[in-house]
Amino acid sequence: MSKPRSVQAQAALLMLASTLSFGVMAICIRLASATEPTWEVAFFRNFFGLLAMLPILLMPVLRSAKPRETLASIVHTKQLPRYFSRCLIGVISMFCGFWAIGHLPLSQAISLAYSSPIFVTIAAVFLLGEKVRLRRWMAVLAGFIGMMIIVRPGSQAFSPGLLVAVAAAVLSAIVAIQIKQLSKVDGPDTIVLWTYLFWVPMSLVPALFVWHWPEGMAWLWLVLCGVFGTGGQWLWTRALKLGEVSALTPISFMQLPVVTFAGWWLFDESVDRWTMIGAAVILSATAYIAHREAQLAKRKASHAPSEAVEPGN
Repeated sequence: MSKPRSVQAQAALLMLASTLSFGVMAICIRLASATEPTWEVAFFRNFFGLLAMLPILLMPVLRSAKPRETLASIVHTKQLPRYFSRCLIGVISMFCGFWAIGHLPLSQAISLAYSSPIFVTIAAVFLLGEKVRLRRWMAVLAGFIGMMIIVRPGSQAFSPGLLVAVAAAVLSAIVAIQIKQLSKVDGPDTIVLWTYLFWVPMSLVPALFVWHWPEGMAWLWLVLCGVFGTGGQWLWTRALKLGEVSALTPISFMQLPVVTFAGWWLFDESVDRWTMIGAAVILSATAYIAHREAQLAKRKASHAPSEAVEPGN
């Protein structure tokens, strides 16, 4: 049964707001990286992100008739070792992604970040035992072609820094699989809380080796990194709760023109033709993967037998 148009419109607006929040976060990361080391930017993004997230997590506790029980349900988990490994990989992925945003043209860094769903599809086969058939494998192949168009190994345009952005996408895919595993036991608020509680000290330790106190406008960019990063995550989860992934994923692609324009306007970056072609291929591939996964999720929800899934998904 399709959802009312008002709900679909609300989901679309939430996804658009999330996309713009992540775009602003990327711009703030780039501005902060002009004076601050990447590890320090990652730490302050997590620290201020945690401060921004706490009031959101505490709202259901304050509204509850049994606040202690509600708080205990959020904090309680039996998966701390899994959280540790998930957050360790997540911090490394964050460092690679932040480094790419700080040192590569924004259009390249964000375009390669969108390749993460391609690696999620591959990781799901090996880590979750999911079946991926011909059509999605073709989309994965197309995504890799798009990546090669952007990276162009062996050409004069190739930079080893591009591989850092690819590494961020690969690690982000592994984190996405781990979140799927954690969500089978814990609720979203528990996952978010423990993620930030691990991320803050994990990103602080390496930041201490390159530490210097930010000055002037750097503080503003660091605070905004945390606020818009957390806001983007919160809006994204609410959008997916109301709408369908296949319908909302194309809206998230609006981040690319936003950061590309910001790169041209604020940082005098030229728009590379090959990056745009590669990005178009990657976005098309990830949109198709999202569409197929949404279709399969619907079939599972309706208790359709596995034999009814047509070949070539």
